Amino acid sequence: MTAITTETVAAHGLTPEEYARILGALGRAPNLLELGIFSVMWSEHCSYKSTRLHLAKLPTEAPWVIMGPGENAGVIAIGADAAGHPLAAVFKMESHNHPSFIEPCQGAATGVGGIMRDVFTMGARPVALLNALSFGAPEHPRTRHLVRGVVAGIGGYGNCVGVPTVGGEVRFHPRYNGNILVNAMCVGIARADRIFTSAAAGVGNPVVYVGSRTGRDGIHGATMASAEFDETSEEKRPTVQVGDPFLEKLLIEACLELMATDAIVAIQDMGAAGLTSSSVEMAGKGGVGIRLDLDRVPAREAGMTPYEFMLSESQERMLMVLKPGREAEAEAIFRKWGLEFAVIGAITESGRLELMFHGEQVADLPLAPLAEGAPKYDRPHVPPPPPAPLGPVEDSADIAADLLTLVGSPDLASRRWVFEQYDHMVGADTVIRHGADAALVRVHGTRMALAMTTDVTPRYCAADPVEGGRQAVAEAFRNISAVGATPLAITNCLNFAAPTNPAVMGELVGCLEGMAEACRALDTPVVSGNVSLYNESKATGGGAAIPPTPSIGGVGLIDDWAKAVTLAIRAGGEAIWLVGGAPGHLGQSLWLRECRGREAGPPPPVDLAAERLAADWVRRRIHDGSLSAVHDISDGGLLVALAEMVLAGRGVGAALDLPEGVHRAGFLFGEDQGRYLVTAPAGAGFADCPVALARIGTTLGEARLTIPALGLDLAVEALRAAHEGFFPALMG
Repeated sequence: MTAITTETVAAHGLTPEEYARILGALGRAPNLLELGIFSVMWSEHCSYKSTRLHLAKLPTEAPWVIMGPGENAGVIAIGADAAGHPLAAVFKMESHNHPSFIEPCQGAATGVGGIMRDVFTMGARPVALLNALSFGAPEHPRTRHLVRGVVAGIGGYGNCVGVPTVGGEVRFHPRYNGNILVNAMCVGIARADRIFTSAAAGVGNPVVYVGSRTGRDGIHGATMASAEFDETSEEKRPTVQVGDPFLEKLLIEACLELMATDAIVAIQDMGAAGLTSSSVEMAGKGGVGIRLDLDRVPAREAGMTPYEFMLSESQERMLMVLKPGREAEAEAIFRKWGLEFAVIGAITESGRLELMFHGEQVADLPLAPLAEGAPKYDRPHVPPPPPAPLGPVEDSADIAADLLTLVGSPDLASRRWVFEQYDHMVGADTVIRHGADAALVRVHGTRMALAMTTDVTPRYCAADPVEGGRQAVAEAFRNISAVGATPLAITNCLNFAAPTNPAVMGELVGCLEGMAEACRALDTPVVSGNVSLYNESKATGGGAAIPPTPSIGGVGLIDDWAKAVTLAIRAGGEAIWLVGGAPGHLGQSLWLRECRGREAGPPPPVDLAAERLAADWVRRRIHDGSLSAVHDISDGGLLVALAEMVLAGRGVGAALDLPEGVHRAGFLFGEDQGRYLVTAPAGAGFADCPVALARIGTTLGEARLTIPALGLDLAVEALRAAHEGFFPALMG
């Protein structure tokens, strides 16, 4: 038997204090297998030990919330199908950051596979994928390799499974040089009266393993995801899982077929920590015990040990508890789809995890300390000092040059190179796809459609975490409203550096405070999510700690997809209106960074009451057919938003009126929140708008963008050339 030394404990990511807690819980020293089980279950990735205290502050309830955090994914009610069956949207967002930095293609691919399993485990058919990607500086020597691999992994997996990738975001910043972020989101649709959960029940009920065989890939993946990178990161490549999208497709169909019966008591994806987390969480939630015979686990490789069986993160695997006597029925379904099926254990009344191998008991652990008894830390946290006021900013001497710089900059340039590698139309229900404020996917067989988006502005969160947290939720709310859908709920993926650093913990606490405030004000509860910590690098050339990046995934509903609008200007001769004021906030703006080389000042403040008033009005006007195009104003400000509307149209343009006496850069490139650009027939009047509203221009029947007061006259093709150039140049 391997001796447990202080070095062994440290290698498993446990502190001396945590090991002492394990000794107290067991009343004895653990063996190596038991130590490994505690290690993964008490990792940040599985236990949220540094964040549980603060996550509890997020609002999670609403009349339309069927299931909030705690299950594989969140569930909200969305109406009924033509037959009157109640329907639900099931969704979640999750990180695969560390694996994607080490092995970008497989890391990203298995992130997509994992998030889909979280959704179909609940009984939902996945209908859409989104992502939020953060890379280092474009000129960094690894960036091209990482971008190419991540995009190939996302596209390859989603395309093969047959689920459309319909939206997302891509950003670049030197602080991601040593630790990229790959956040994947999946949305599914289920019968609201047929939602499956993971709580095991029924002493004596069979525990069933289905899907792929277990191999040695991904062992200690959860522990790796709970530590920062250093010079030895490349040695962690074996902890990256390998995915098979074709097998995942079979697994989806087999699971959904079995779910159409009443044979399943509980079901859980084998995600982070594999067989360990799935068995511990299922039994723990059900208040029962579980006994597994590891000799029965289908193995991909010969000579695997109990430690490897329990900690492997091989992909495309599920654990189920079935009703007694239903094994043959379930096995027939999985064999038909060419998948592994094995009864590997049973539910007990012991409240313990008991593992057998070669006729001997190799682990015997109480379940309570593994799950609910995991450490919960109130880490020291220090709020960052408020940013210094920006002060006077010299106005732009060349608006046209600044606009071309912005639309061609890494964070605003066309993502065509990326999204053309994704199948965004498979399933034939995608109504609005990449490049819009939000994607829109029809609820098959109804007039309804789900709107979805991913949003966060890390530079705002770094400058003022509370304001940045508010803004991330508010922007998701605006984006969903901009297509005509009612925002209903959010998921999140909280990406931060080491929580043991009080400054980092201060960022996390501040962002959560802002997010919670925005969710309450905008009536968009948090129904699922993920926390990814230790996103930093000590490796040579790394970017140290990432900026705080709490990605938000928003979901909304429109009752008739035909009412939706996009940002594309449709015709000349219409009026362009600015919804919301225009004070011209340049702090932390992309204009300041890209055209002045500064990241300075406070981020724009978020008025949550005004956000709600403006969004409610925009949605009403979309639904009554008053508006022909809508676009929220965000990165780059008003003029960039207008340029994007022109670029999205065909053979159309816009003439913008510039008020006298304004700071031109502030008016045109300021990133004030709560604003939209909308177009409407020239004679339309909007006396009922509850926020500031001003007519600021006219659409043109020719492909030009003009500001007559400045003598600016840009051909749309010049804008397009600047907008389309970045990714082809980056990727060679």
